[in-house]
Amino acid sequence: MTYCVGILVKDGLVMIADTRTNAGVDNIATFRKLHLFEVPGERVITLATAGNLSASQTVLSLLTEGIEDPETGRTETLLSASSMFKAAQLVGSAIRQVYARDGIEMEKHGMTFDVTMLLGGQIGQHPMRLYQIYSAGNAIEATLDTPFLQIGEPKYGKPILDRAIAHDTDLIEALKLGLISMDSTLKSNLGVGLPIDIVVARRDALKAGVKYRIQDDEPYFRDLRERWSAALRAAHQAIPHPPYADGAF
Repeated sequence: MTYCVGILVKDGLVMIADTRTNAGVDNIATFRKLHLFEVPGERVITLATAGNLSASQTVLSLLTEGIEDPETGRTETLLSASSMFKAAQLVGSAIRQVYARDGIEMEKHGMTFDVTMLLGGQIGQHPMRLYQIYSAGNAIEATLDTPFLQIGEPKYGKPILDRAIAHDTDLIEALKLGLISMDSTLKSNLGVGLPIDIVVARRDALKAGVKYRIQDDEPYFRDLRERWSAALRAAHQAIPHPPYADGAF
């Protein structure tokens, strides 16, 4: 299990991912799930992965080493894609190639070919974009009305984003809300765990402004967790009691 979230607002992009891949009493493992492809001044691309680890790693290797474009015969990577739309198509093609090679055998052995990815960033003067790419290689894109996308375990963190994130949300506020969303997921799901990786890129900067890993003892995240819990308690205590329950107990 995992939780990754991408938030695209007017000022830029926030990508956050946990690192847990196994969670059990005696089997806990972590791997990086948020990857950065960056040529400062030319492009900044982030890729978050969820699902089967071996399939995800193979897709990542293909995207790094290159895939042949059937139309041009050229080998393309995320560092050579001409636009974010082309980059999303490249990721979809890589997923389909891995399924064609490994997916059927995985299914024969009772394993599910489960790979989903978030791809966000900006190339040159093209618009900054955010995509969610599925196991079939198809994709959806974040919009003005739906400025965030999630993969992995979305249900615990989604209500916070639904209520608070909009296209005109300040970029740093979007980061803070993304961290609160992650904290809510950590609190409710053992399969999501620290460390947490973060990339923040301002629109048209064509570089990552923040590249950071939150460890278990990170002071700000611990303070955020405590403040959010206290704020929730204060909020529900401040709400009047249901009138139909007055005097009933």
